[in-house]
Amino acid sequence: MSSGSQPAPTDAASLAGLPEVLAIAGSGTIAVGLAATASKSGNVILLARSAHSAEKARAAVAKSCEKIGEEADAGRVEVITDPAELAHATYVVEAVIENHEVKSDLLGSLHAQLAPEAVLATTTSSLSIERLAETSGRPEHFAGLHVFNPVPRMALVELVYPAAATDQTRERSRALAEALGKTPVDVPDVPGFVVNRLLFPYLFSAVRLVEETDLAPADVDTCMTLGAGHPMGPLALLDLVGLDVAQAIGESIGTPVPERIYELIAEGALGRKTGHGFHHY
Repeated sequence: MSSGSQPAPTDAASLAGLPEVLAIAGSGTIAVGLAATASKSGNVILLARSAHSAEKARAAVAKSCEKIGEEADAGRVEVITDPAELAHATYVVEAVIENHEVKSDLLGSLHAQLAPEAVLATTTSSLSIERLAETSGRPEHFAGLHVFNPVPRMALVELVYPAAATDQTRERSRALAEALGKTPVDVPDVPGFVVNRLLFPYLFSAVRLVEETDLAPADVDTCMTLGAGHPMGPLALLDLVGLDVAQAIGESIGTPVPERIYELIAEGALGRKTGHGFHHY
């Protein structure tokens, strides 16, 4: 066990069941889904970058909580825009765009706001945890907390640590994942971790099949849902992930990205979030 004491959570967070004073930095799909999920167990802070983003985040959290059901409570999610208000947070999760520079800049600025013993985590799905930990300024209190979309429904959390992470950081990260109702699995810090390292070559092979044969995306998805028992076809799953995110993951793990994905991105067809990808929504 490493030295140093764990910051004591506030009474509100403790009584509600979360082991930390949890904050999430971001206002996109993953950040909102994580905040709504956390609201089932306790109070959570959501840091948005602007008043406009904050307004959209509040509406998105309310909608997500409504979908989850009575156990989720949007009233437990405090949306803020001033990073200085994170000073009392004990565990902060960065959940912004899948880009090393963007994440590094945010992590560095968050580090300056937090108490020394606070844990800083990232939701990256493919970037190097070791590199992000170095830029965070607190590698001993850093973790990868890879949640999956849609966050309220997906049970897995891949936990990834830099070499310097303390035993306490690891224990606190696992405890938080379990408090969120997730199943944590420790995975190695390799490109794509486990799920994406195995998943994206398959997803991209489905795109290449469409390119080579002119099969309709709906037919490919039907074959894999009915023939392989998958809950969702590969092209529908790419649309759910977001084609821009899929591109970033493919490039990060060294899996060639099919040309059709680049073409759709250029058209602004990113999947569900834009209403059009391989399918129309």
